[in-house]
Amino acid sequence: MNSRQRRGVVLLVVSVLCAVAAFAGVLAVVSDARSQVGPKVTAYELSADVPAYQALTGAQVHRIRMPKRWLPDTAVRDLGELQGKIAAVALKKGTLLQSDMVAAKPELRPGQMEIAIMIDAETGVAGKITPGARVNIFATFPGKKDTDPDVSKIIVTGAQVIDVGKIKAFDKDTDAQRLSTEGVPITFALDAEDAQRVAYAESFARHVRLALVAPGDSAPPPDSDRTYTLAGDTGKTGAAG
Repeated sequence: MNSRQRRGVVLLVVSVLCAVAAFAGVLAVVSDARSQVGPKVTAYELSADVPAYQALTGAQVHRIRMPKRWLPDTAVRDLGELQGKIAAVALKKGTLLQSDMVAAKPELRPGQMEIAIMIDAETGVAGKITPGARVNIFATFPGKKDTDPDVSKIIVTGAQVIDVGKIKAFDKDTDAQRLSTEGVPITFALDAEDAQRVAYAESFARHVRLALVAPGDSAPPPDSDRTYTLAGDTGKTGAAG
């Protein structure tokens, strides 16, 4: 074997060793990637936008597979978790569905009934009232005579909200007294007496407003604070001074 042949053999051996090393490197990278990715599991992604407080159904999601180690602990793994749930916030198409994005839909207790009224969007809701919230319902009534002052009353305390509808324009033919141009239908779970109060206020009050009750606050306002007139407030201020 001459020198040229020997050099050829050496180059061939070196080429083979380089190819083996490169292949080993690829195998190492693939093995490392697989060890980092790990096994894949089932999760669910939204296939359409879901407005806040709307009931969630299986038709609004599709199943995906993704590495278990990348899946949040709160990810929904079973569609049964959506049973009776609503979107807690507005959800966008393509969002990975997680348990903290949904909430249980409020339900009626024995002796309660649903009643829905339109609340001014600008002054009565402000986007902060959601299903499950508790509110005090205020109504302002005109005086019985032209010379009598208007009266503001808390007509229901701790009313449970079970649904919040979509904002829509008022019918000016039937809601001419409304100052706002848009309203939101709010559905409450109330006993018969409170439902009558709310129905009466919607028909005869100049304004009906909601005040959100702080979570955990179960103490209703005292009777002395449930009726307000400007004259009465002025009298109290003068007495205090």
